[in-house]
Formats: sequence, structure tokens, C-alpha cells
Amino acid sequence: MSQILIVDDSPTEAHVLKGMLEKNGYETEIAESGTEGIERAKAFKPDLVLMDVVMPGLNGFQATRQLTKDPETSDIPVIIVTTKDQETDRVWGLRQGARDFLTKPVSEKILLEKINAVLTAA
Repeated sequence: MSQILIVDDSPTEAHVLKGMLEKNGYETEIAESGTEGIERAKAFKPDLVLMDVVMPGLNGFQATRQLTKDPETSDIPVIIVTTKDQETDRVWGLRQGARDFLTKPVSEKILLEKINAVLTAA
């Protein structure tokens, strides 16, 4: 069973993602900030991270860059899941090391397809 870390400062968004993932057999952990997300990724060693972008303090782009550059966490794939829907945001997110980029609200079917694609490619 794959373990997924959800990094999102919105309790509602985190709850929705958690519900979608757990009913499909994934174990989840939640971090409420970019900084907490990095700490949890190091401690929890998830198979995948779902990263929001707009968060106080360390934003999702910065947290993704730190995770993908740190040898301790660089093998953990990150999918950015955000309300930011500009092409420049998508390109920037991928340049920070994210494997994929989804815009909220995300459909369960697309979320699961992307997670499956990233996990099988890892």
C-alpha cells in the first residue's frame, strides 16, 4: 500500500484529498505548511507528495525545490496540486522538480491516474 503525504494549508482541501486517496487504498499523512511538509517527508518517507503552492511561509514551489534537491528526499516524487492555473505556474512547478502538476478542483479519476503514472515510473 502506497503512502502519500498531502501538504496543504487548507483543512478542507486536505480532507477532500485524504478521502479520495484512502477510499482507494492509500495511506495518508497531512502537513499544513511547506516547512512541516519537508519535516514530515524526511520522517515519514512517503512514496509520493501532493503539494499545494499557496501557503504561508515556505510556499509549495520552494518546498518542492527543497525536497527534490535534498539527497534524503530527492527520490520522493512530488505532484503539485494547486488553484494556480497559469501555464507559467505549471512550467515553474516542473522546473522546481515536480513530476506533474494538477489544478484544483481535481477530479478523483485524474488524480488517481496521475498518482499511478508517477508511482509506476518511479
